Amino acid sequence: MDLESDVRFMREALKVATQDGADPALSPIGCVIVMEGKIVAAERNHVARHHDAVAHAEIEAIRKAGRTFDNGELRGATLYTTLQPCGMCTMASIWSKVGRIVFGAGRRDVHQMYFEARHVDTLDFVANAYRDDLSIEGGVLRDDCSKLYYRPWDKVPLVKQGNK
Repeated sequence: MDLESDVRFMREALKVATQDGADPALSPIGCVIVMEGKIVAAERNHVARHHDAVAHAEIEAIRKAGRTFDNGELRGATLYTTLQPCGMCTMASIWSKVGRIVFGAGRRDVHQMYFEARHVDTLDFVANAYRDDLSIEGGVLRDDCSKLYYRPWDKVPLVKQGNK
């Protein structure tokens, strides 16, 4: 896809992320999955609402999009997400055969609470996957996406931190 398309679909992911508000404590992550220029799934983070630790926006979107195909594979799809995917969501993208991952804010743009251990970087998961047909690109609408989350310098109480 071209930059104009990436920006357009990331704007859609931002809309999805903020449809229930933009409180950073609720991790307003939005994800859209696009195939052949059309959105086939659009979901936001539902962890708190569903009381489900794996109801991340990307997982919800992969599940929704996968139901429309006999084998659940999303070959050729692009997954747009407002925040660099965590390890679980990156691996789900790999296993669902997504062809491209595009994210807005990255690990350095937001508070560490949104990610697992410092030495784990999901970009490495993609680089080391046994898939030559998968690419990842970050920074699309980085500033707009970063504003949804606690920033690296914010003092977030431990009780509000998802990874502590």
